[in-house]
This record gives sequence, structure tokens and C-alpha cells, in this order.
Amino acid sequence: MLDRNIGLRQLRAFLTLAETLNFTQAAAELGTTQPTLTRTVHRLEEELGVRLLDRTTRQVALSAEGTRLRGELLVLLPRLEAALSPAAGPAPLRLGFTWLLPGDWLHEAIGRFEEETGVPVELSRKDELHAGVTQGAVDVALLRTKEVPRGLRSLELGREQQVAAVAQGSPLARRTSLEWTELARHPIVANTVSGTVRGDCWPADHRPGTVVECGNFDEWLELIAADRGIGVGPALLRRRRPHPAVAFVPLTGVEPVPLRLVRPAQGPHPYAERLMRLARTVLTEHHATHIPPRSVIPQGEAGP
Repeated sequence: MLDRNIGLRQLRAFLTLAETLNFTQAAAELGTTQPTLTRTVHRLEEELGVRLLDRTTRQVALSAEGTRLRGELLVLLPRLEAALSPAAGPAPLRLGFTWLLPGDWLHEAIGRFEEETGVPVELSRKDELHAGVTQGAVDVALLRTKEVPRGLRSLELGREQQVAAVAQGSPLARRTSLEWTELARHPIVANTVSGTVRGDCWPADHRPGTVVECGNFDEWLELIAADRGIGVGPALLRRRRPHPAVAFVPLTGVEPVPLRLVRPAQGPHPYAERLMRLARTVLTEHHATHIPPRSVIPQGEAGP
């Protein structure tokens, strides 16, 4: 056996850097400093006797050996860390959400994560603005929001296109599309706890005259079904059809809403970041092999 002094922290540091290719970002994720991370990776290169990274003043790239090692560690390191965990097994990773999960690709990502790491994922619906992550009730939360509060590390997965939700008996249900600005001529149903639309989303001189507020997704659906107003939600609602008395009509003139996974910046679950990055990878793979129209535009792609 080769006499090498290589620790798990060195391997985890390299893998994090290999995923981000950014010393500043990787150091932040690891809770260390950039100089410390640089020294850690340099010592790993010395122990292995190979160059893992090609560095210039402008960018960092993996060498051929670095690419090979990254591929091996993606599979081996989680299994090794799990094997060294207490006999009771790894702590479950709690994934919080406020309402509908965004698609089959997330279930696929969860399945792959559990298979690769041996860490079970517990789904937990929370009718709370940040799905329980700021309260420590979950380890990772799925949020539909443009703003992320301080103290959370956010990874944008993509952007969800939006549709209008109207009562089946409404004349609007027969429309092929609706313009964002014309919604303001009707009462709006707004989930003020975990929804993405409020009355002030419209220009000050063109806001809805009536906003019917509610506190969760179920109330939102029932109010729309009762024709109390129009709601706005992600395009996946057209495919899921969560209520038989509600129709979902494509919207024009409205920006897609960012879809994010977030975790605490300090003291996160040790596998939180891995699940977040795997989810984004699977979403990208899913859209590369599926035919548009898409309900989620992967992060980095152009909008409609």
C-alpha cells in the first residue's frame, strides 16, 4: 500500500473546488478561507504527485488527473463518509417545501441522492414563508422567490413560467392566453404566506382593486374554484391540475419566477449542498432529453 497522508477533509475540499471551480465560493461553502483552501489542495497534489488543477490569473480548470479524481470521488467519498458515520446510520436530510414540488426531475434527483449517499430524504410541507429552513425545522428548502434572506446559501435551479388560475365556470377559462396587465382588472387571490404574487406586483397606477388574501396553497385553490378571484402560479399547474374546478391559462408579459434550493450558511447538514447541486444537474439533464414547452427553464438558459 502506498504511504500517503491524505485525509477526508482534503478530499472534500478538492471535490467542492472541483464542483465550483472558484476558490472564493468553495472556501465559503467549506467554512474556511481561500488561502487555507489553496494550501489544502496544494498538499493533496504533493501527496498524489500530480497536478489536479490548471490555474491562471483568470480561471481555474481541472487537469486530466483532476477530472479523473473528481469522477471517482463523486461516488466513493459519500460512501466512505457514510461508512465512517455512527452505526445508527446517517441523519436524514429534511427537505422542506410550501406547496407543489416542481416536477418528476426532483423525485429523480432525490432517488439518485439516496442511492449514492445512503442518506434518506424526508419531505416536509411547511406553510411558512421559507418552508421552515430559517427556523431549523428542515435542512434544505425549495423556494419560489427572487429575494433570499441573509444567513441562507441559495442555489438557483431555474425559472418557472407562470399561468393564471381561474374558475372553470369563468369566461376567462376559455381563453388561450391572458396578458399580465389585464389581470389587474379582476380580483386577485394572493397566498401571502408562501405565494409569489401580491397586489403590489403590478405598477402603482394599475393595481388590482381587490386582493383576496389567504395563508396556504389549499385555501388559494378553493378561493379560485369559488370564483373569488384569479391566482398566478407556476406552469406545472396545467399538467398537475390539482383542482377539478380550476382552469390554468398561459400568461404573457410576466417574468418567470426563480426556483431555488436554500440551506443555512452556517452549520448545514453535511449532505445539503450535494443534494442541491445534484438537483440542478438532474434538471439540466431532464430538459436536454425532453421536448418543450417547459414549465421550468434551467438556470443559465434564455427565457421565452
